[in-house]
Amino acid sequence: MPVLNVENLSKSYGKLAALNGLNLTVEQGQVFGLLGPNGSGKTTLLASVLDVVRPSEGTYSWFDGSDPKNTRRRIGALLETPNFYPYLNADQNLALVAGIKQVETPPLDSLLEMVHLRERRRSPFRSYSLGMKQRLALAACLVGDPDVLILDEPTNGLDPEGMIEVRRMIMEIAARGKTIILASHILDEVEKICSHVAIIKQGKRLAFGAVGSILGDSPTVEVGVSGENLDKLFQILSSHSLVQKVERKGNRLSIQMTAGKQPAELNRLAFDHGIILDHLVSKSRSLEAEFLEITRQ
Repeated sequence: MPVLNVENLSKSYGKLAALNGLNLTVEQGQVFGLLGPNGSGKTTLLASVLDVVRPSEGTYSWFDGSDPKNTRRRIGALLETPNFYPYLNADQNLALVAGIKQVETPPLDSLLEMVHLRERRRSPFRSYSLGMKQRLALAACLVGDPDVLILDEPTNGLDPEGMIEVRRMIMEIAARGKTIILASHILDEVEKICSHVAIIKQGKRLAFGAVGSILGDSPTVEVGVSGENLDKLFQILSSHSLVQKVERKGNRLSIQMTAGKQPAELNRLAFDHGIILDHLVSKSRSLEAEFLEITRQ
C-alpha cells in the first residue's frame, strides 16, 4: 500500500529550482533512501511533504489521501539537528514531546530501551554525546507510535561509532514494521540501511527503485592474462555479446558483463580462443559506482 505519493513536485526560490518535477512513491514497510549530494533538494522535498514549505507546483498525498487531520499524527520527523532543552533529562524532554503530540501516556521505558538510553534517562541532555542526542531524537520521533519516520541526515556530524549506533537503531526500528524515509548524502549509509532508493540531483529524480534493481545484475569482472594475449582478449571482448563494457587497467581488463551472464562464460570464451586466464575476480556493483555513473549525466 502506498504511504506517500509525490507527483510532479517543484519548488523554486527565485531563479533557483530546488525541486524540478519530482515524482516518487513510497510503499508501506520500505526503508526508503533519498540519496543525493548536498543541495540536491532532499531537505526541500521532506519539508514540502511535511507542510513546512509550500511547493510551487505539483501535489503529494499521504496514506492514499486519508483524513489530513490524522495524517500528521501518523508521521514522526527528525529534520536537521535534534532540539531539546539542555538542562532537562531524557524523561522530561520526551514528556514535553508527548504533550505537544497530545499523547497522554507515552511508553517512556520501552522507547528509551529501544534506543539504548534507559541507563542515562536521568542525565541532562547537555551531558549526552552526539550519538546519544541523535538516539533520543529517534525516541522522540517514535512518541505516539507513528507509522512513518522521516529522518533527514540522521548521522550527520557523528563519529564512526556514533554513526554505527544510529544505523543500528534505524534498522531495529524498521524491523518492527515502520516505514522509514531517510535522506542522506552518504552512499554507504543508504546501501547498508535502505531497501529502496531515489537518486536526486539538482531537484530532479535520476533513478528510482529497489536498491538491488539500481545496482543491476550485471557483475563487474577483473581478468588478467600474460603477454600479448591481453590485447587479443581485449579485441575479442570489445564486440562480444557477453560484455557491455571493457576497459584496460594496467595489465588487467575490467569488464562489465551483460545482465544475466556469468563469469564462467567469460572464462570459457577465453579458453575457446586459446587464452588461459591467470586472474579472474568477480566484483558486485556498489551503490557508489552506480551513483557516480548516474549523477555524471
